[in-house]
Amino acid sequence: MTRAVTITGTRSTGHRDLDGYAELFTSYLAPFADTETRFYIGGAKGIDSLSLLWLAGNTHAQITIVVPGTVLQQPPEAQQAITRSGGRITEVVELRAAELSSAAFHARNRWMVDHSEMVIGFPLLGHQGTAGTWQTLNYGAEQGKPHLIVPV
Repeated sequence: MTRAVTITGTRSTGHRDLDGYAELFTSYLAPFADTETRFYIGGAKGIDSLSLLWLAGNTHAQITIVVPGTVLQQPPEAQQAITRSGGRITEVVELRAAELSSAAFHARNRWMVDHSEMVIGFPLLGHQGTAGTWQTLNYGAEQGKPHLIVPV
């Protein structure tokens, strides 16, 4: 049986180096990353792109990229990560929102959580805010789904 996990996180990742993120992913994603796990990743820059590259290079887990519009509408950094990981990506879901607004990104996040049993979030260190990462984690909690919070 496939286990499904949503990954959510900040787009602001410049305050740590790549080795620091690799250590976090090794500690908090690797325990779930077997061939029976499907990770849903948002396809944006920041944690989405970093976790995609790490999962593609270090695990045999299934990877599904979910974007609110199309992949071509994603930032260049995210498109590059998707291209580099192409052979490891199991599926790309383009939700084709008419406009890339906050509502479209929140709908994408809810879609991922609705298709998952668990949420792993990497929010910015500090208080719980209104950012998409926290909204996704809170939505998962409201749905009664386990969630792991790893501040970065």
